[in-house]
Amino acid sequence: MEDDLADLIASEALDGQQVVLLGHSSGGGLVVRFAGGAHGALMDKAVLLAPFLKHDAPSTRPASGGWAHVLLRRVIGLSMLNSFGVTALNHLTAIQFNMPAQIIDGPYGNLATTAYSYRLNTGFAPRGDYLKDIAALPKFTLVVGSEDEAFYADKYEEVMSAVTDKGIYKIVDGVDHLGIIDAAETVAQFKGVLK
Repeated sequence: MEDDLADLIASEALDGQQVVLLGHSSGGGLVVRFAGGAHGALMDKAVLLAPFLKHDAPSTRPASGGWAHVLLRRVIGLSMLNSFGVTALNHLTAIQFNMPAQIIDGPYGNLATTAYSYRLNTGFAPRGDYLKDIAALPKFTLVVGSEDEAFYADKYEEVMSAVTDKGIYKIVDGVDHLGIIDAAETVAQFKGVLK
C-alpha cells in the first residue's frame, strides 16, 4: 500500500503542491506506517482520525473495545510462515469486525468492511516499532472522539508526544469511532491543516 500511495502522489501531485495524507482508524495506521517507510518524505502533513497505532499501544482498548476479533492462532501461524517466506495463505481472514447493525443494515451496508485478510492488515498497520513510525510523521493533527469505542482518546497525546513534538491533538466531546469521520469539528480541523 505504501508503494501504491507513493505512485499516486508521483502521478497526481503538481510541482510545489502540498501533500496531506488523511486516514481514519486503520487508514490512520497506514498514514503512520507511510511516514516511517521509504516514501515518508513525500508527505508534507497528516490528519489522523482515531488512528490504529498497534494492538498493544496504550491508546488501544482491549479487543479494540469489542470492534475487532483477532483470529490470534491464525495470525501467529501466518506470521511464522511469513518469517520463512511462505505467503501463499496471506489472503486468509485475520481480523473480523463487529460493525454496528445500523451500518450493516444501512443503504451502504454492502460496502462495509467486516474483515481484514492477513495481507491487508499487515499493509495497514504501523511496523512493530510503531513509535519509530510515529516519530517520522511530519506536522500532523490527530482528531478523536471522546466516546471512541476502539481507542482511548486521552492516551494518544501521551504516547505520541513522547517521540514527536509535531502533533496537535483534538478530542471531540460526545463523538464515537465512526462519528468522528463527518463531525463538524473534524472538518474544521482539516481545513486548518490546509491553511
